[in-house]
Amino acid sequence: MLQIENLHATVGGKEILKGLSLTVNAGEVHAIMGPNGAGKSTLSYVLGGRPGYEVTGGSATLDGPDGQIDLLDLEPHERAAAGLFLGFQYPVEIPGVSFVQFLREAANAQRKNRGEEPLSGGEFLKLAKEKAALLKLDMDMLKRPVNVGFSGGEKKRAEMVQMGILNPAFAVLDETDSGLDIDALRVVGDGINAIMRAPDRAVLLITHYQRLLDYVKPDYVHVLADGRIVKTGGPELALMLEDEGYEAVTA
Repeated sequence: MLQIENLHATVGGKEILKGLSLTVNAGEVHAIMGPNGAGKSTLSYVLGGRPGYEVTGGSATLDGPDGQIDLLDLEPHERAAAGLFLGFQYPVEIPGVSFVQFLREAANAQRKNRGEEPLSGGEFLKLAKEKAALLKLDMDMLKRPVNVGFSGGEKKRAEMVQMGILNPAFAVLDETDSGLDIDALRVVGDGINAIMRAPDRAVLLITHYQRLLDYVKPDYVHVLADGRIVKTGGPELALMLEDEGYEAVTA
């Protein structure tokens, strides 16, 4: 579903990704772990198309309904319409814009790009209530300005509601477990499973810690160090890293 070949990228003139290759098939969950500065967030931003992250070599393609799509040749909103979702480590606040309106506009913008009819107000509210219930989020919260006054856990749960409404084929989740307490971690993990565990979808989880992987079981775990994937294994690799640290595989 996602194929990355020999990807190189720089930020502010400094090379961060140094020949990263990765394949994620439909129906799979892959976790990327690694020390600070390894390039984990850079990978997510490059895939999402964030300005300031310059690709200097390699390719990244995503399977679409009509064949492979060159992600790197698309604008960020085009990547989203193609089925890519990027979950941020620190979701932003947007004062003055209600979450419900934000989500409806985003959903209908994507539907328009796909040639689909927009959701009516009633259709959208039904969908929003369904996805909010998966994340145990009160609909009253979604009437508030985007993320304003939300705790860290509430921001992450609201972001997963957004993912459910946008219904992506591929989700890149950058440290979704950051700032979550034990209960919120379980709720978010269950939400990811309910929304994205399907034969025609896939997930790339970027995390420092093994704890999220107790709830979202990965098929593969990769260690990213110095801009490259240096080791790949199953879920047991995350447990080993928790016990022995990254030096066990990067030294």
